[in-house]
Amino acid sequence: MQTKKIAQPFRYLDAITAFFVAILLISNVASSKITSFGPFTLDAGTILFPLAYVFGDILTEVYGFARARRVIWIGFICNIVMAAIFIIGAVLPPAADWPNQKAYEAILGLTPRIVLASMIAYFSGEFLNSFILAKLKLKTKGKYLWTRTIGSTLVGQLFDTALFIGIAFWGVLPTPVLISIFVSNYIFKVGVEVLLTPVTYAIVNKLKKTEHEDYYDDKTNFNPFVAETK
Repeated sequence: MQTKKIAQPFRYLDAITAFFVAILLISNVASSKITSFGPFTLDAGTILFPLAYVFGDILTEVYGFARARRVIWIGFICNIVMAAIFIIGAVLPPAADWPNQKAYEAILGLTPRIVLASMIAYFSGEFLNSFILAKLKLKTKGKYLWTRTIGSTLVGQLFDTALFIGIAFWGVLPTPVLISIFVSNYIFKVGVEVLLTPVTYAIVNKLKKTEHEDYYDDKTNFNPFVAETK
């Protein structure tokens, strides 16, 4: 009797997924603080958030768009759960001897507008980033990785940053302030991607050898709403 060969699971895909989701959630919580970082004025989450795009690049480059799509959706759902719990926590009455309700609301009591902005920006930016990287990989026949990681980030972060700032703060902050925040965030995020290009190369090359995978999305359905995993 012939035994069916069982496909071996990838060794590092689960760990990369966990890091991706953790970076997303941590950066969203940290974004409640606005800080000055050198010449930039940005929310504190922006210091960490560009790593989500680095991990998104690694996922798509090594494992393909369909597996990256699954991870993006996992991050999206986890973000919704986190935001819902924070909002519910803010609405629940505080204990009589707990004096930190106002502090909780200021840091974690996310407004629906901010949550909506975050969800739309994340969904659009991450899927554009993954889609463009996968398409560029086919165009370049797998060469010039830096053109894919940087090129996809330029577009993904453009939409991510513009959508979040526009939806969250349009009509709340003056237009010059919005432009200043957008420019600072966009330059910083893309700059981090460029600076981390050697690290991305090293991780991608290591994973391709270890996982025995270098996926090309020549037959992939790029619809973000389908459930295919490969």
